[in-house]
Amino acid sequence: MSSEYYPILSAYITALLPYSTALAVVTAVLLDALVGEPKRWHPLIGFGWLANQLEHKLNKRKQALAARIIGLLCWLLLLSPFVAASYFASSSAIAWLADVLLLYFSIGACSLTLHAKQIYVPLSQHNIEAARHAVSMIVSRDTSQLNETEISTATVESVLENGNDAVFGAIFWFVLFGGTGALVFRLANTLDAMWGYRTPRFLYFGWAAARLDDLLNLIPARLTALSYALCGHTASALKCWLTQAGTWYSPNAGPVMASGAGALRVRLGGAASYHGIVKQRPTLGTGESAQSHHIPHAIKLVKRSLILWCIIIITTEFLRNIHFA
Repeated sequence: MSSEYYPILSAYITALLPYSTALAVVTAVLLDALVGEPKRWHPLIGFGWLANQLEHKLNKRKQALAARIIGLLCWLLLLSPFVAASYFASSSAIAWLADVLLLYFSIGACSLTLHAKQIYVPLSQHNIEAARHAVSMIVSRDTSQLNETEISTATVESVLENGNDAVFGAIFWFVLFGGTGALVFRLANTLDAMWGYRTPRFLYFGWAAARLDDLLNLIPARLTALSYALCGHTASALKCWLTQAGTWYSPNAGPVMASGAGALRVRLGGAASYHGIVKQRPTLGTGESAQSHHIPHAIKLVKRSLILWCIIIITTEFLRNIHFA
């Protein structure tokens, strides 16, 4: 590049610096949409492997207090090196690029869409066995005997809940604390998905992972629920959120799924089998039971909400810079 262009480039970069957060969010979202998740060597896969190894070695205590303390220490031990590395990367000369990559690795909108479509396609072709196998890859419930309605219900629930867990929660913490914030949220969410079960094995050991994930999701989940309401059938979504969210067993999934179900005007919840035990879950939403055509509608709701978040972040940063100009 000719040296005469350096002042122009410098001025361009200087002009964009006040909008670095918004640009980072949009860049990471576009990168996820265009490239998707890495096919090999995804950092979360390596993190999951480490978490499994550590849990198998240290989850030995039967006493409640001891198991909870060990679970908390394992949580801290796993997150600390990754958080420290991300903090130094975000403070280096390549801070903006590091933040973009950290957010890109922390969100999974493209992966969420891909997994949902892998269920929707065989289900719409009435290939129940293939749909059962595909849905077993994204939910923890027993799927071997699910019918079309139950598969559709499980898929729509997963899309709505993971809209928060795999997309909006990471963006929320990124806006507050940069790439490190997004990484902490995604790693904590991953440990909750691995350890946060109320089974004999994880009831105490996974207690810290579940509670810390609840804490990190407290605000993002409600912002996600509001986004679903604004991007779908608003009145129905708000009504379901206010009247049904509290009946759900998860304090954060309740608002997200109730609002999402209301926004789609579909009924979710009902009986589901987990680890051989049938659980009668409250009804969320309104209207007809979930069917295969509700799956692409759920995907579109998450996408519209993601566009809304990007617009709000860009607008907020623009107005803030005008105010302080």
